[in-house]
Order: sequence, then C-alpha cells, then structure tokens
Amino acid sequence: MTTQTKDRNRGPGSLVSRVGESLRAAIASGQYLPGDKLPSEVELTETHGVSRTVVREAVAALRSDGLVEVRQGAGIYVLSQDAPAPSGRKIDRARVSSDLEVLEVRAPLEIEAAGLAAMRRSPAQEEAIFDCHRHILQCIERNESIREADLALHFAIADATNNPLFRQHLEFHGTAAIPQSRATPGERSGEQTSYRRMIHTEHEAIVVAISDRNEEAARNAMRDHLRGSQIRYRDVLRDFKAFSS
Repeated sequence: MTTQTKDRNRGPGSLVSRVGESLRAAIASGQYLPGDKLPSEVELTETHGVSRTVVREAVAALRSDGLVEVRQGAGIYVLSQDAPAPSGRKIDRARVSSDLEVLEVRAPLEIEAAGLAAMRRSPAQEEAIFDCHRHILQCIERNESIREADLALHFAIADATNNPLFRQHLEFHGTAAIPQSRATPGERSGEQTSYRRMIHTEHEAIVVAISDRNEEAARNAMRDHLRGSQIRYRDVLRDFKAFSS
C-alpha cells in the first residue's frame, strides 16, 4: 500500500493536524530555534509517513501562524516570535491547496449561474445583489474581512437563477467557497485594502452585467473573477514548493 493510499484511509485533515502539531511542539520545546532550518520536505514525509501534500499543508498552517518562513530555493526556517515574518505577510490559516480545488469546482457552476441570473433575475433579486455588493464596499471601508459579505453576494447570484441547486452547492462548501484573502500586518494594511478593492471591481462587472440582463457579459465577468482567484492561489502554492528537494 502506498503512502498516499494510507493518507486517504487515515484522513488527510487529521494527518495535517498531526504533522503540524508535531512541528509546533518541536519549535515550542526549543528543538528548533529561531533561524534554524527545518528538515526538508522529503525528510518530513519519511519521518511522519505521510505524503508531500500533507507536509505542504502542515507547513502552510505553520506559516500562516508566523512560526516559519519558506525561503525560495533554501528551505523552511523558524521565525522569531518577537518580530513579524520578514516576508511581511502571512496566510490566515489558508488551506491553499483545498481552496484551489474548491475554486476549480466552483468555476463551471458559477459561470452558468451568472448567465442564468442575468436572464432570470427578478427586480427584487436584482436589488438583493446590489445590496450585497454595497455591503462588501462597506466592509472594505471599515477595514473588515469581506469573506462573509463575498459569500452573501454569490448566494444572491445563485438565488437569482431560480434553481435552488446552485445555492445548495455553495452552502455545501460554506465559507470555504470563498478563500480568505491573505492577511497582512498593520503597516501593510494598504496592500490588503487594494486586494479587496480589486475583488470588489471584479464583482462589479458581474453585478452590472446581471442588472443589464447581459448573459454573455455576466458569464465572462464571473469567468474572469474566478480565473483571477485561481491564478492568485497558484502564486501562493508556488511559494510552498520552495522547500521541495
């Protein structure tokens, strides 16, 4: 039986947690001090008897908590907890691989949903979509997470198809359907705001097309939005490959 088969049988989520907690404990106990290099991906997979995917997700969780930094071409290094990560950003417990998988599944369904919403939306549904879009802008202006508001907008678009299965698909994934934007420390909050405004602009193209009953434009705008999200998450995944050997 291969390592990957064992991982599936034991549940990848529990394996990620087990590997992550083991590394956290090693760091907390002083086995690895700030500035120390952790074992390579290959060494970690052999030590813990798991797949590379499990190791990568465990390291991603450590990185999101500011415990380690992945240096391109060099490896994984323990960070001092007295200072922010040198990279200046971290991912808020992002399960990046899983987020990307959800985005890929969402794409064909939500592109179709946008087109159907443009054709079928009622005046009340149109207003609900605009309300959700305005709420996202309010969250941006208050420097709050837009994740829940983002999901509400996609729910409103799904409702406007008048096919309940579209909403049920989104509800199945919950907020996992809307990956977290990358958190940044206070001194770089402007970068986070710029990211959120970019998402808001992408949404605006979708909302306007649905309001105009322009089926083709709605599909294209949703396609561009989800494709952009996939590209952004693949950029993050490339960072995680730095410690492969």
